[in-house]
Amino acid sequence: MKLEPIAAQIRHTLCDVSSKTKTPHLGSCLSCTDILTALYFGVMNIDPNTPKLPQRDYFLLGKGHAASALYTVLAYRGYFPIEDLYQHGQTGSQFEEHPGIHAPSGVETASGSLGHALSLATGMALSCQLQKKANRFFVLMGDGEINEGTVWEAAMFAAGKKLSNLVAIIDFNKLQGTGESCNIMHLEPLEEKWRAFGWHTIRLDGHDINALQNALSDTDNIDKPICIVADTVKGKGVSFMENDNNWHYRIPTADEVLLAKEELGVS
Repeated sequence: MKLEPIAAQIRHTLCDVSSKTKTPHLGSCLSCTDILTALYFGVMNIDPNTPKLPQRDYFLLGKGHAASALYTVLAYRGYFPIEDLYQHGQTGSQFEEHPGIHAPSGVETASGSLGHALSLATGMALSCQLQKKANRFFVLMGDGEINEGTVWEAAMFAAGKKLSNLVAIIDFNKLQGTGESCNIMHLEPLEEKWRAFGWHTIRLDGHDINALQNALSDTDNIDKPICIVADTVKGKGVSFMENDNNWHYRIPTADEVLLAKEELGVS
């Protein structure tokens, strides 16, 4: 299955939902769309008809402000109707701006307080390792998120326990809420840092879905946790949003959604 057209449809829906529900963080959602598409359509062992399948792979969203991206991918994957996405951010909705305890089917954990997802996944991965279960755990973090110390505590622990069933993916779009990530904290050389912490580390283009699928699938012969440093573009897919940090919070107008739709080439 060719996944790029699916990613384009997801991007358009993200823009439309943001515009109609007045919910922010669109740039952060667009940067991780290809990563989520590769995971949910090409890599993870999941069944939308049995979301609590015991042998399923788990996805944990660290950068909880990109909840809309996760919700939208889940909808396109068949967990719930796409029209439900237009409840995003509305009073009493399951589709909160950060995933909460009442989140819809397919969301594994509440998130939004940055830095906790990797620690949570590490504990879950260790439990399955001890029980000799085959579940895998995928965690998506933002580059701003890895400013948090708990990320590095989990990184040390996971390497020490050789958690080969754990994969961390960093959406390295170089921007965070208040500026350029590498000017706020000294992140580079990022892949060398993770490798020094004892992780099998790969750096790749976070918008190359085939490369993502190959890297995320080829984990069988690796005896340590895996870190994918995915170089991405904030606002990817819509030229007037790309690398513009205003789209961390800005809401697109109806006319801008139409421009985005034309650029994305969707019907």
